[in-house]
Amino acid sequence: MKIVLTAMPWHGLQTASLPVGILKACADRCRRPHEVVEHYANLGWADLLDEESDGAITPDDYAYIANVGVWHSIGEWVFASALYEDPSWRTDEFLAYLADRRIDPGKALVMRPYADKFIDMTVDHLLGLDPDLVGFTTTFSQNTASLAVARRLKRRRPSLPVVIGGGNCEGPMGPAMSEHFPYLDYVVSGEGENAFVALVDALDEGGDLAKVPGLIWRTADGNQRRNPPASMIPMTRVPRPDYDGWQSAFAASRAARTVTPELTLEAARGCWWGEKHHCTFCGLNGTTMVFRAKPASDFLADLTDMVARHRILDVVMVDNIMSNDYFRELLPVLRDRDWDVTIRYEVKANLRADQLAALADAGVRHIQPGIESLSSHVLTLMEKGVHATQNIQVLRDADDFGLTVDWNMLYGFPGESDEDYQVVLWQLPALVHLQPPAGMTRILLERFSPYFERPELGFVTRRPARQYRHVYALAPEQLYDLAYQFEGDRKGLTGDLEKELRLAVRAWGESSGTSSLVQSTTEHGLLIEDRRHGWPQGTYPVSDPLAVIALQSLRTPRSEASLLARLTVRGGESAARRAVDYLTERGLVFAEGGRLVALPTAARPLRPVAGVEL
Repeated sequence: MKIVLTAMPWHGLQTASLPVGILKACADRCRRPHEVVEHYANLGWADLLDEESDGAITPDDYAYIANVGVWHSIGEWVFASALYEDPSWRTDEFLAYLADRRIDPGKALVMRPYADKFIDMTVDHLLGLDPDLVGFTTTFSQNTASLAVARRLKRRRPSLPVVIGGGNCEGPMGPAMSEHFPYLDYVVSGEGENAFVALVDALDEGGDLAKVPGLIWRTADGNQRRNPPASMIPMTRVPRPDYDGWQSAFAASRAARTVTPELTLEAARGCWWGEKHHCTFCGLNGTTMVFRAKPASDFLADLTDMVARHRILDVVMVDNIMSNDYFRELLPVLRDRDWDVTIRYEVKANLRADQLAALADAGVRHIQPGIESLSSHVLTLMEKGVHATQNIQVLRDADDFGLTVDWNMLYGFPGESDEDYQVVLWQLPALVHLQPPAGMTRILLERFSPYFERPELGFVTRRPARQYRHVYALAPEQLYDLAYQFEGDRKGLTGDLEKELRLAVRAWGESSGTSSLVQSTTEHGLLIEDRRHGWPQGTYPVSDPLAVIALQSLRTPRSEASLLARLTVRGGESAARRAVDYLTERGLVFAEGGRLVALPTAARPLRPVAGVEL
């Protein structure tokens, strides 16, 4: 068989599709050999936009739709016109939605007129390959482009089998895809490694489709069949992805002139924290929460081979959380190799300074620690298992070790109060030297999250997010099983305090690039160099012995009570109180939930001027 695996927009331009790369490698496990061809239609779309607009629509414009527009289905709306073959498909609804939320559409309006031409070009290309099976992978904003191509493929060649799988097909979303879009012959729900091999073998040899795990399909009489889901695959059975086709396609694309390629790798699935304490807002790993990781030696072999094969030194890990074993078994090995490889990794937020140092020494340069809030009560509502002062410590120490931190400030949790944010708000000006959040976002209900699955947690009303109305020709009750994002009654922070906090976060983002707060040791105590925007600029000593002890002790968060007790032993109760008050008035400590942490970094951080999207 000749199998074509397709990655549609809005997959990122800088990376290969991990699902496509893995499934191509899995084809070697089929009972008979097959030819597998990858088609990176996302690159073709970016090239078409660049060419047709004479360079006015750039890869940066593509990235905006892919990365920011995903939360508002902007990219899905662009291709909905081709799916429903209506150039003006729900434009008024789309613009009204964006206006209500003050969302910039980017260049979606000028991109859309090219969508129909692109879908026809993609269909021509796929049929020109004379495939025996066409497969699509769909996650987040890849639905409408994939469906538009699938619909026209079946119209022009009805006998061609079309299969789709990926995150947008997990749980009830898979059967909904099959029901509402009948030109999809097969939908795979759940992990695809075993299902892909079983499906190809069944189609190749006339086998029993009922034995393909997680397959949703229709019998000859038109009735939908849903096979039992696949069991979760051990990571030792996940093959090293094959990215050769992507690298050739990327090199030949117009995007390669301005986009820096990155290597996407996977070492683990699931979440070891979520197994015990599922974060209330998180819908990731909905049906595959059990944490599984490759042995460090296996992943090291993957990393070594892939970097050598593709000559790409920027590595992006897609794991939702790093295995704790890797601190002992992987990072020291990477440190000793002294590579030029730089790695991005998602980690737990309660990292110690020595763990952050280990990440930096191993070549990790970018972390996503899931900080989410600076209120301990709100973090408790999230089931994050960390204190706000631990989040501040990570931000502070990350600067010392040259780590870029990616985080967002989330709000809108049932049970949060104005008081949770007021104590943070008045201290935000003291934090401007630390890395700011990328944005401040009210949470949506994500399918599979505890907030979605358990209405008793606060969101009794749940309805598909409004954005789906400008995408699909489906009634709300039909959208319910297809949607991933939902809305409920607004909870928590609202009104003037919400606006005030947004302004403060914006000011943080605008000031962080030119702000610093550095602590150094002298023979007489500590020296503070304060260059924070909005604070008195200057360099001054901290000579009070108790203040010096306090600031040094607070490199690790401590309760205020224990700190005062320690200082009182050294110099008396009144002097201890004065020392802590002095540090607070100078903005040298962050105080929240009865705990304190020091704010000065050990060195001036080197980073570009930051900004936030609100």
